[in-house]
Amino acid sequence: MNREEARKKAEDLVKKMTFEEMASQLRYDSPAIERLGVPEYNWWNEGLHGLARSGTATVFPQSIGLGATFDKELMEEIGNCIGVEARARYNESSKRGDRDIYKGLTIWSPNVNLFRDPRWGRGQETYGEDPTHISKMAVPFIKGIQGKSKTMLAAACAKHFAVHSGPEALRHSFDAKVSLKEMYETYLPAFEACVKEGEVEAVMGAYNRTNGEPCCGHNYLMKDVLRGKWGFKGHYVSDCWAIRDFHENHMVTKTPERSVKLALEAGCDVNCGCTYQKILSAKRKGLIDEKTVRESCVRLFTTRFMLGMFEENEWDGLGFKDIDTKEHRQLADKAALESVVLLKNDGILPLNKKEIKSIAVIGPNADSRAALIGNYHGTPGRHVTVLEGIMDEAGDDISVHYAKGSHLFMDKEENLAKVNDRVTEAVIAAENTDLTILCLGLDETLEGEEGDTGNSYASGDKNTLEFPESQEVLFDALVKTGKPIILLVMTGSAMDLRFANENCAAVLQTWYPGGQGGRSIAKILFGEKSPSGKLPVTIYNSLEDLPEFTDYSMKGRTYRFIEDDDKVLFPFGYGLTYSKTAVKELKVTKTFADGDAEVEAVVANTGDADVSDVLQLYLKVADSALEVPNAHLVDFERLELSKGETKTVKFIVPKSALSVVNEEGERVFEGSKADIYVGFAGPDSRSEALTGERAAHVEIEF
Repeated sequence: MNREEARKKAEDLVKKMTFEEMASQLRYDSPAIERLGVPEYNWWNEGLHGLARSGTATVFPQSIGLGATFDKELMEEIGNCIGVEARARYNESSKRGDRDIYKGLTIWSPNVNLFRDPRWGRGQETYGEDPTHISKMAVPFIKGIQGKSKTMLAAACAKHFAVHSGPEALRHSFDAKVSLKEMYETYLPAFEACVKEGEVEAVMGAYNRTNGEPCCGHNYLMKDVLRGKWGFKGHYVSDCWAIRDFHENHMVTKTPERSVKLALEAGCDVNCGCTYQKILSAKRKGLIDEKTVRESCVRLFTTRFMLGMFEENEWDGLGFKDIDTKEHRQLADKAALESVVLLKNDGILPLNKKEIKSIAVIGPNADSRAALIGNYHGTPGRHVTVLEGIMDEAGDDISVHYAKGSHLFMDKEENLAKVNDRVTEAVIAAENTDLTILCLGLDETLEGEEGDTGNSYASGDKNTLEFPESQEVLFDALVKTGKPIILLVMTGSAMDLRFANENCAAVLQTWYPGGQGGRSIAKILFGEKSPSGKLPVTIYNSLEDLPEFTDYSMKGRTYRFIEDDDKVLFPFGYGLTYSKTAVKELKVTKTFADGDAEVEAVVANTGDADVSDVLQLYLKVADSALEVPNAHLVDFERLELSKGETKTVKFIVPKSALSVVNEEGERVFEGSKADIYVGFAGPDSRSEALTGERAAHVEIEF
């Protein structure tokens, strides 16, 4: 049913509730109201890259890997898969009286925060560092989750509103300070797109403060911007135990009751945590009125009615048979294939099965299931590790030898052994085979959310961009063998790859590729598929090139604001294929005089392999002092190009892309001409040096 119908039903139902009953429904674990036929409901469910934490489900590549696909259509399909599996689990569980956490229809995804610093452990949950790219990936994902039917399939939630990206160790007390220009230029656009274009049903606040106000009780962001300027009609949920931080860590209130007042009056409807258990006490103290609680309760039941929770609906037939299906696993395989980014290739790839007799597969992540799935994950029906995928793809004619080589982060595998006890085995394997496929990286125990495990890492964040020392020792020993090395970087974030770039024949960023990701990686290594992912983040040379982690100013961060291309090893939007693609011609077919402009690009695959590749359009207003320093992404399209094929691709360039943000946070039109660039990578000098191709360029007046 539409929102108006659902709200009317919600209002009628809530009118029948006592104040105590209304207050109880604002908890994330809302109890049943049996006299009104309202069953208990737990609002907390997760689905960043597959239905999470409730058992077997399809596990897609981690969100940052999905970002690397630059595939908008794929994102809607993945969102729909998550929505279907959530509804199926809800149906099966609720009819058995199981309404526990992670079994509901309110999916706390996507994470549309900006990955502004590679140290941030939760950056893997995002789509990358560019607000336009994030928006164009998140909106179809949301639409997929929520569906297009009369009854909402499941409810998506854009998080964490609004200026939030670490450090994890400080998030409960940290104040992220940004100018209004940076807020509207960088931190808010993805959320605005989720609300206005995606019609997302929920928004989750962040733990930290922004410019002094806590994000789950932020009058400006929640009332003036979200519900005011943007017209958001859905419900708002706190991050978990974030409201408790008001009085315990941020010290903006002195008591739980005061925190309840601040959050409720700002419009926070669901408390993930326990502070809203003090609503009754706050009411007795005269701090809140019934009208405020009633409005939050109505908003929550509006969502529940839109989800069809109180009547038969078209999704009732979904069940066990619809979870982790063959079709869903095939979709996950497609996502994994599109997510792998080829950073370097001296010609060794794709591997020729007729020429290779033996391969050493080495590294702590080579046969690791944890390295497939990242954080916030479900349980795959089947895991296929990189080692297993290579063995299956290699067949009987190639001898595959495995050596773990090192612990993921400790200096030895066996307690009684000397340090680096597995390095010799790895060296022997490398010396006695034709080449080494080395699988280094991290997993959710080394980068993730606060509280995740972390030896030398801090509270889920990384202190360094280096690989753990145990892996560095292994890497160095293998390089000294002189045998060719193909490095697979299995991480959710950028690492320091200078040594790898200098000493490896090929380097691939594989992220956390999903439950059966090892199969997809093997297909790419052996040339069954060409790599086609693009970097959704900048890979810098070192941390020395970055500002302090706690500095939320964008100066010197991300491809839009980087001041020197020499600080970049591999740039945003970059990724090689097994062929050669280029833009042969670019022309303006419609100017901004009548509204949106249109450009037409003639692209060609002049190499020897069929490929999928991502064509990207960047723009910079040439004569505005308010424009960001570098050309910024406006749109992108994934293309299939057979060898020798030429295609014509049209881009609509919205007039809004010409707008710039002034110091008051207002979008304005300033200037008279813009530079437009179209290519299979960005228009920066580093991309040009790596690809040998310069992005096509036209100038357009407006």
